Amino acid sequence: MNIRRWSVGVIAATLLVPGLAACNSETADSPSASAPSIPADPKEALVASTKGLADGNFTFAITADSITGKGVVHKPSDSAQMTMAMGNEEFTMDFDLIHIKPDTWVKMDLGDLFAGMPGMDAFKDKYQHLDPAKAGDLKGLDLFSEGTDPAEAAAMFKGIVDAQKTGEGIYSGTVDLSAVKDSIAADEEMLKELGDKAKAIPFTAKLDAEGRLTELVMSIPAAGEAKAQEIKITYADYGSAPAVQKPPAEQVVEAGDETYEIFKN
Repeated sequence: MNIRRWSVGVIAATLLVPGLAACNSETADSPSASAPSIPADPKEALVASTKGLADGNFTFAITADSITGKGVVHKPSDSAQMTMAMGNEEFTMDFDLIHIKPDTWVKMDLGDLFAGMPGMDAFKDKYQHLDPAKAGDLKGLDLFSEGTDPAEAAAMFKGIVDAQKTGEGIYSGTVDLSAVKDSIAADEEMLKELGDKAKAIPFTAKLDAEGRLTELVMSIPAAGEAKAQEIKITYADYGSAPAVQKPPAEQVVEAGDETYEIFKN
């Protein structure tokens, strides 16, 4: 799976992957008296639930078989942060990616994967600053270049085959991932392995009282060498996410050529 394009550079490089607008002052736990009505049709309700993500002011968390991550998106200050821990029996990786437009800082611990690579060990405990002029259009550095939702839920919901409301703010159904172009579960290699299974992927979703998406769980069946897994994404703090801060100066070094090479992949 791909955890959005803005983290693909790091994740793909470590081989752990198979195969922004106005601030809303209301929080997810404090619905306003003038909250918009939630569409009665389940599919329409799910599509509408992602509109709050376009404002770019929320926190999120992601869990999957070998990945856990969390972060914040704060478009009002053009800042975002994502921390992730990945690994299996063979290798592990941790990284912390901070983006305050136009600058990016990344701290990486690649475990044994890149052991011996010149210069990498010295950066495990430091944030590397990537010069925007030198980085150019390298993948994964501008966290707002293609929207603000790390899971691309809006794109996924456009591929819904069927959906039902099963409780207050609770929905379930299936989605055709082969019809989805941008989503964390629409990895090209995974879709090839899934074959026809990709046309009916089960999901559940939860919305808050204002109809905003708070949880999305996809059940991905086994495919090729990848075992069956659940991908869970949660969203919170709509309109009240904190602006991301720069790392302390004493914890920052300039990125070496090796880091720029990682983001080229």
